[in-house]
Amino acid sequence: MTLTSDESADQDWEDPPRPGDPATIPIRVLDSSTIPIRLMDSATISMRVLRPAPAGEQDAADSPSLGKQVRSAARWSLINTVVMRLGNFATGIILARFVLDPAAWGVYGIAQTVLLVLLSANELGIGLALVRWDGDPRRFAPTVLTLSTASSTLLYVALFAAAPTVGGMLGSPQAVGVLRVMCLCVILDGLSQVPSGFLTRAFDQRKRMVIDALNFVLSTAVTLVLAFAGMGAMAFALGSVVGNVAALIGFCLAAPGTLRFGWDPAQARALLRFGLPLAGASLLALGVVNVDTLVVGSTLGNVSLGFYVLAFNISGWPVRIISEAARRVSFAGFSRLAESPEALAKGFSRALGVLVTGTVPLCVLLGVLAGPIVELVYGKQWHPAAAALPWLMVLGLVRIGCELAYDCLVAIGRRRLLITVQGVWLVVLIPVLIVAARTHGIVGVSQGHVLVAGGIVVPVFLWALQRGGIGVGSIARATCWSFLGGAAMTLCIMVLERPLGHDLLALMIMGVLSMVLYGVCVLPSIGYLRGTAKEQKGGKHAAKRRRNG
Repeated sequence: MTLTSDESADQDWEDPPRPGDPATIPIRVLDSSTIPIRLMDSATISMRVLRPAPAGEQDAADSPSLGKQVRSAARWSLINTVVMRLGNFATGIILARFVLDPAAWGVYGIAQTVLLVLLSANELGIGLALVRWDGDPRRFAPTVLTLSTASSTLLYVALFAAAPTVGGMLGSPQAVGVLRVMCLCVILDGLSQVPSGFLTRAFDQRKRMVIDALNFVLSTAVTLVLAFAGMGAMAFALGSVVGNVAALIGFCLAAPGTLRFGWDPAQARALLRFGLPLAGASLLALGVVNVDTLVVGSTLGNVSLGFYVLAFNISGWPVRIISEAARRVSFAGFSRLAESPEALAKGFSRALGVLVTGTVPLCVLLGVLAGPIVELVYGKQWHPAAAALPWLMVLGLVRIGCELAYDCLVAIGRRRLLITVQGVWLVVLIPVLIVAARTHGIVGVSQGHVLVAGGIVVPVFLWALQRGGIGVGSIARATCWSFLGGAAMTLCIMVLERPLGHDLLALMIMGVLSMVLYGVCVLPSIGYLRGTAKEQKGGKHAAKRRRNG
């Protein structure tokens, strides 16, 4: 598919994707709350969507068999996400309360951020060809494996040599050893691309969950043992490597015969044409998410970075669980509605409404009660992290909307605009965060994030959605009751906070009463939000009637 301009979104899609046809732009979003780095942890799975497709293929795409596969994959993916997040959350609490101080946490934050940047482009974006391209993937899988392993190894060698310079620039010279060990995961990720890609292509999320569980258990066990032995941030690095080695073995056992190297120059050129734009977009998106860690580390030092990383991790609890589960199916869903502007507008606004309705109460509780919750869960030494948390919760809520809008705009072909938005977001964000860090510390950094996202990025996304047929009015209708409920929750907690105090019983009472009030406020929107599935089915049938007519 080749689009000559943003307006091409209204045109019919062309022939089925061929090698070198970058039809979608996936964004890899690895949450910094994850202690064991998981191989190929992608927030969206790009799926083949053809419009119009040959009759037989269209029937296959709509077949109950495919629908059953997708529903099963989504269910296992959600279970996987929730279980792994809860496990990482519990492990983080143990380490923060009993073992690691803010400085060690900051060193880990620096190493993990560098690792995430490398993982965003280590396989040059070509791994998604295993999921996206037509035909038998075993034809080009050996070339994919060779390219991804070679590029990942070169990146690691460069990082190994540059580690002292990187650590010095980021204000963390003691992170050099941690960087060199943890970033071995880059090579392991490159090796995992092919076997993991085959599982993704087959919607085999159940096996993926077993592999992720193995990774988590081993990496967490090693991390805890070494941390309690006094190895500090290095415990994270060694634990991540052990877990990822186990995951690579698990992928190979789950997809036997896929770890074979090979080389075809023509395939390599097509793969690079396909993957490099995706890797670039992924790198931009990851830069937006992680540049704050680099700014805080280089400007304020490891201790402040430790507090900031902890606050950012907490802000990701509700956001990542809800958003990740939704984004694994949102692109395919929006693509099915893309032919009908009316159905797309209703589908998007209601999907956004469901996400916001589920996220607002958690964001309010964590934002308004940030101080008591941080002290209760992590201990008093981490109280400075609470100052940045309310603003980061607002940022998390904004990011949910932006990520869903991104998927929708990709589905209707607005790729060029989206790359531009990511680039502008990053370019504007860097100087704002630097100034904010120097003037107001970690609170300023979190405020700078919200200022740029709310003042520049959200209006651009609203404008782009408007051009795609999704009006601001429909978005407001889907979200207004949730925001009203969030305001009511905030007022309720502020009224109860002084007489009740901040002990565990008081927090539970405030949480229950405010949630009940929120439920009453959003009750008028339930009927509208429940119509999502019905509208999507109606839009799909209308589009099919237009094709047949």
